[in-house]
Amino acid sequence: MFSTTLCYIEKEGRWLMLHRIRKKNDLNEGKWIGVGGKFLESESPEECLCREVQEETGYLLHSWQYRGIITFVSDRWESEHMHLFTSSDFSGEYHSCDEGVAEWIPIEKVMDLNLWEGDRIFLKLLLSAVPFFSLKLVYEGDMLVQAMLNGKRLESLSS
Repeated sequence: MFSTTLCYIEKEGRWLMLHRIRKKNDLNEGKWIGVGGKFLESESPEECLCREVQEETGYLLHSWQYRGIITFVSDRWESEHMHLFTSSDFSGEYHSCDEGVAEWIPIEKVMDLNLWEGDRIFLKLLLSAVPFFSLKLVYEGDMLVQAMLNGKRLESLSS
Protein backbone atom coordinates (compact mmCIF):
# COMPACT_ATOMS: atom_id res chain seq x y z
CA MET A 1 0.00 0.00 0.00
CA PHE A 2 1.23 3.49 -0.76
CA SER A 3 0.10 6.98 0.29
CA THR A 4 -0.77 10.04 -1.76
CA THR A 5 -2.27 13.49 -1.37
CA LEU A 6 -4.92 15.18 -3.46
CA CYS A 7 -5.88 18.84 -3.25
CA TYR A 8 -8.77 20.79 -4.69
CA ILE A 9 -7.52 24.35 -5.04
CA GLU A 10 -10.31 26.94 -5.17
CA LYS A 11 -10.33 30.43 -6.67
CA GLU A 12 -13.38 32.57 -7.47
CA GLY A 13 -15.84 29.67 -7.33
CA ARG A 14 -13.65 27.40 -9.48
CA TRP A 15 -11.50 24.36 -8.75
CA LEU A 16 -8.20 23.76 -10.48
CA MET A 17 -8.75 20.42 -12.19
CA LEU A 18 -6.09 18.39 -13.96
CA HIS A 19 -7.18 16.53 -17.09
CA ARG A 20 -4.87 13.52 -17.11
CA ILE A 21 -3.97 13.20 -20.78
CA ARG A 22 -0.16 13.53 -20.88
CA LYS A 23 1.39 10.76 -18.78
CA LYS A 24 1.99 7.26 -20.16
CA ASN A 25 0.57 4.26 -18.24
CA ASP A 26 -1.51 6.56 -16.06
CA LEU A 27 -4.23 4.83 -14.03
CA ASN A 28 -6.09 8.19 -14.19
CA GLU A 29 -5.77 8.49 -17.97
CA GLY A 30 -8.56 10.63 -19.41
CA LYS A 31 -9.99 11.49 -15.99
CA TRP A 32 -10.19 14.90 -14.29
CA ILE A 33 -8.72 15.04 -10.79
CA GLY A 34 -7.28 17.53 -8.33
CA VAL A 35 -3.56 18.15 -7.82
CA GLY A 36 -1.35 15.77 -5.85
CA GLY A 37 0.85 12.73 -5.85
CA LYS A 38 2.80 10.09 -3.97
CA PHE A 39 4.58 10.58 -0.67
CA LEU A 40 8.35 10.59 -0.60
CA GLU A 41 10.06 8.63 2.16
CA SER A 42 9.48 10.22 5.60
CA GLU A 43 7.07 12.93 4.35
CA SER A 44 4.01 13.90 6.35
CA PRO A 45 0.70 14.37 4.49
CA GLU A 46 1.12 18.15 4.72
CA GLU A 47 4.71 18.08 3.42
CA CYS A 48 3.65 15.90 0.48
CA LEU A 49 0.67 18.17 -0.21
CA CYS A 50 2.76 21.35 -0.36
CA ARG A 51 5.55 19.76 -2.43
CA GLU A 52 3.18 18.16 -4.95
CA VAL A 53 1.09 21.32 -5.41
CA GLN A 54 4.23 23.40 -5.96
CA GLU A 55 5.76 20.85 -8.36
CA GLU A 56 2.59 20.44 -10.43
CA THR A 57 1.34 24.04 -10.46
CA GLY A 58 4.00 26.46 -9.21
CA TYR A 59 1.62 27.53 -6.42
CA LEU A 60 2.77 27.86 -2.82
CA LEU A 61 0.03 26.89 -0.36
CA HIS A 62 -0.23 29.12 2.72
CA SER A 63 -3.04 27.23 4.46
CA TRP A 64 -5.24 24.24 3.75
CA GLN A 65 -7.98 22.08 5.23
CA TYR A 66 -7.38 18.36 5.79
CA ARG A 67 -10.77 17.01 4.69
CA GLY A 68 -10.50 13.24 4.72
CA ILE A 69 -8.70 10.02 3.99
CA ILE A 70 -9.73 7.72 1.18
CA THR A 71 -8.69 4.08 0.99
CA PHE A 72 -8.66 2.75 -2.57
CA VAL A 73 -8.77 -1.00 -3.13
CA SER A 74 -8.56 -2.43 -6.64
CA ASP A 75 -8.22 -5.77 -8.35
CA ARG A 76 -5.96 -4.04 -10.89
CA TRP A 77 -3.82 -1.54 -8.93
CA GLU A 78 -1.93 -1.46 -5.66
CA SER A 79 -4.03 -0.27 -2.70
CA GLU A 80 -3.69 3.39 -1.75
CA HIS A 81 -4.37 5.75 1.14
CA MET A 82 -5.15 9.19 -0.27
CA HIS A 83 -5.11 12.22 2.04
CA LEU A 84 -7.65 14.74 0.76
CA PHE A 85 -7.21 18.51 1.14
CA THR A 86 -8.77 21.76 -0.03
CA SER A 87 -7.17 25.19 -0.18
CA SER A 88 -7.99 28.68 -1.36
CA ASP A 89 -4.94 30.34 0.22
CA PHE A 90 -2.03 30.24 -2.22
CA SER A 91 0.30 32.44 -4.21
CA GLY A 92 2.69 32.14 -7.12
CA GLU A 93 2.69 31.92 -10.87
CA TYR A 94 1.07 28.90 -12.47
CA HIS A 95 3.18 26.59 -14.60
CA SER A 96 2.06 23.50 -16.50
CA CYS A 97 3.15 19.96 -15.65
CA ASP A 98 3.73 16.73 -17.55
CA GLU A 99 0.81 14.93 -15.84
CA GLY A 100 -2.04 16.65 -17.63
CA VAL A 101 -3.69 19.89 -18.68
CA ALA A 102 -4.98 22.08 -15.84
CA GLU A 103 -8.10 24.19 -16.10
CA TRP A 104 -10.11 26.30 -13.64
CA ILE A 105 -13.56 24.66 -13.73
CA PRO A 106 -16.64 26.29 -12.15
CA ILE A 107 -17.41 24.13 -9.12
CA GLU A 108 -21.01 23.59 -10.26
CA LYS A 109 -19.66 22.09 -13.54
CA VAL A 110 -17.14 19.67 -12.02
CA MET A 111 -19.63 16.78 -11.81
CA ASP A 112 -20.11 17.06 -15.61
CA LEU A 113 -16.47 16.04 -16.18
CA ASN A 114 -15.10 12.53 -16.78
CA LEU A 115 -14.52 11.55 -13.13
CA TRP A 116 -14.00 8.29 -11.28
CA GLU A 117 -17.31 7.24 -9.68
CA GLY A 118 -15.70 7.23 -6.24
CA ASP A 119 -14.45 10.78 -6.79
CA ARG A 120 -18.06 11.85 -7.27
CA ILE A 121 -18.80 10.58 -3.75
CA PHE A 122 -15.99 12.44 -2.01
CA LEU A 123 -16.52 15.60 -4.09
CA LYS A 124 -20.14 15.67 -2.91
CA LEU A 125 -18.85 15.35 0.66
CA LEU A 126 -16.50 18.29 0.08
CA LEU A 127 -19.30 20.37 -1.42
CA SER A 128 -21.60 19.52 1.50
CA ALA A 129 -18.94 20.75 3.94
CA VAL A 130 -18.91 17.36 5.68
CA PRO A 131 -16.23 17.46 8.38
CA PHE A 132 -13.27 15.09 8.22
CA PHE A 133 -14.32 11.71 6.86
CA SER A 134 -12.95 8.27 6.02
CA LEU A 135 -14.07 6.75 2.73
CA LYS A 136 -13.19 3.30 1.40
CA LEU A 137 -13.68 2.73 -2.33
CA VAL A 138 -13.40 -0.75 -3.87
CA TYR A 139 -12.99 -1.09 -7.63
CA GLU A 140 -13.13 -4.06 -9.98
CA GLY A 141 -11.46 -2.77 -13.11
CA ASP A 142 -12.87 0.73 -13.62
CA MET A 143 -16.15 -0.12 -11.88
CA LEU A 144 -16.86 1.00 -8.31
CA VAL A 145 -18.33 -2.02 -6.52
CA GLN A 146 -18.33 -0.88 -2.89
CA ALA A 147 -18.10 2.34 -0.90
CA MET A 148 -17.92 2.72 2.87
CA LEU A 149 -18.22 6.10 4.59
CA ASN A 150 -16.87 6.24 8.15
CA GLY A 151 -17.05 2.44 8.35
CA LYS A 152 -20.62 2.10 7.07
CA ARG A 153 -21.51 0.74 3.67
CA LEU A 154 -23.12 3.20 1.26
CA GLU A 155 -26.03 1.43 -0.42
CA SER A 156 -26.25 3.91 -3.27
CA LEU A 157 -22.80 4.35 -4.80
CA SER A 158 -23.80 7.62 -6.46
CA SER A 159 -24.54 9.38 -3.16
